[in-house]
Amino acid sequence: MERSSASMWRKLNSRYNLVGTECENCKTLYFPSRIVCKNCGRQTKMRDKTFKGTGEVYSFTKIHVPAEAFREDAPYTVAVIRLDEGPMVEGHIVESDKEVKIGTKVRQVFRKMLVEEEEGLIHYHFKFEPA
Repeated sequence: MERSSASMWRKLNSRYNLVGTECENCKTLYFPSRIVCKNCGRQTKMRDKTFKGTGEVYSFTKIHVPAEAFREDAPYTVAVIRLDEGPMVEGHIVESDKEVKIGTKVRQVFRKMLVEEEEGLIHYHFKFEPA
């Protein structure tokens, strides 16, 4: 996990929102943000694009042996979400009584991701829940 508070603050908007970029030339959408469009190259003019946060599960897996930071959450589901606007994003799926499968409609939610042991700093991030 990233520990630099300066870096954390610089990335705050994209960390707490689904903010990517859109190429003003060809209208291709990217998440995470890019500074150069893969289609237009150096002629690119990119602008920020905030995604709605809705989409569907493209692929998923259930994690039973997690990284140390997520030990207390196991088992949990991580999925690749195809956003309604097109780009794909990885995210944890919030536990619910709904079964997660490919094609499940989801929406972005804002939840606690982890707590740093040494400092007790709580990191929040977007996750997804079945819609």
